Amino acid sequence: MTDKRQKKALTLECIASMIKGNLVGEGSIVITGASGIKEAVEGDITFVHDTKYLKYLNDTKASAVILKEGWDNAGLPTIFVKEPYFAFATVVREFYELGYFFHDGISERAVVHHDVKLGKGVSIQPLAVIEPGVEICENTIIGAGSYIGLNTKIGSECIIHPNVTIRENIIIGNRVIIHSGSVIGSDGFGYAHNDKGFFKIPQIGTVIIGDEVEIGANCTIDRATLGATKIGDATKIDNLVQIAHNVEVGKNCAIVAQVGISGSTIIGDNVKLGGQVGVIGHLRIGDEAQVAAQSGVAKDIPAGTRWMGSPARPLMDAKRIEAFLSRYDRIMDRLRELEKKVERDKSK
Repeated sequence: MTDKRQKKALTLECIASMIKGNLVGEGSIVITGASGIKEAVEGDITFVHDTKYLKYLNDTKASAVILKEGWDNAGLPTIFVKEPYFAFATVVREFYELGYFFHDGISERAVVHHDVKLGKGVSIQPLAVIEPGVEICENTIIGAGSYIGLNTKIGSECIIHPNVTIRENIIIGNRVIIHSGSVIGSDGFGYAHNDKGFFKIPQIGTVIIGDEVEIGANCTIDRATLGATKIGDATKIDNLVQIAHNVEVGKNCAIVAQVGISGSTIIGDNVKLGGQVGVIGHLRIGDEAQVAAQSGVAKDIPAGTRWMGSPARPLMDAKRIEAFLSRYDRIMDRLRELEKKVERDKSK
């Protein structure tokens, strides 16, 4: 059994060098962990990235803190950086590798077909099923109860958590993380309809997932009808997201929980979709676009713009409509008063 969360010990001076920060205080202090400002204990380093949390520094038990450049000294050893949140994440990853316990090697209780290709250091957990023609590259972990379908290829250093389903003929890149309950490569929602009802269209395409993608729990990414559903490098997908057939998502996108993206929509690079955004099919969302939570996207969104509302509109237009609606009752009352005045004037 391997524990990938074993602690380390680093001096504060070493940490400051690692995150390229300016250290104020004793650099020889030994740091043995990283924690939130309320939960921290002696030996931990913590951080503050928002001024509203500075008040907690008076009571924290942390041995050191990471703060934003330009803020006042915290009264305890401090490392000043441009981006405290990012710096703290770097420290956490140094102390604790991605937290997943796994058995080394191939479990005797896994079902692995003889016609598979496994790289060095692959770990396959109990009750996983690996079908013929699968290729799994070096140092990848397949969690307990996961299913890897016929001829699927999974890159190196991936973590496939327990009870993930990756169907046949799927391509997964390197350093991909897929959380429990997700299904990659189910049939897309494709039917032809006539007066006799719905006729299923065979879904014979694939899914291609790029490098360093992370997919949350209970997500579904459907295979293409023809061609490929694509997720670009370094895109992060939250829990409970549905991505339909032939969708193409660009690089470095962030897709928050309960988003639904209909078929054949193309999403550019660095796009952010807030929670519960719905996108109808065959649209284009340009690079760097942002869509606020619970928006309903029914038309193309140009690159670099921010949209919100249902139906989604450019941000400022949507805010003006919201502002109007908040005054609607007062406006209607005033309108009725004016109508009554007009009627009185007519009767004179």
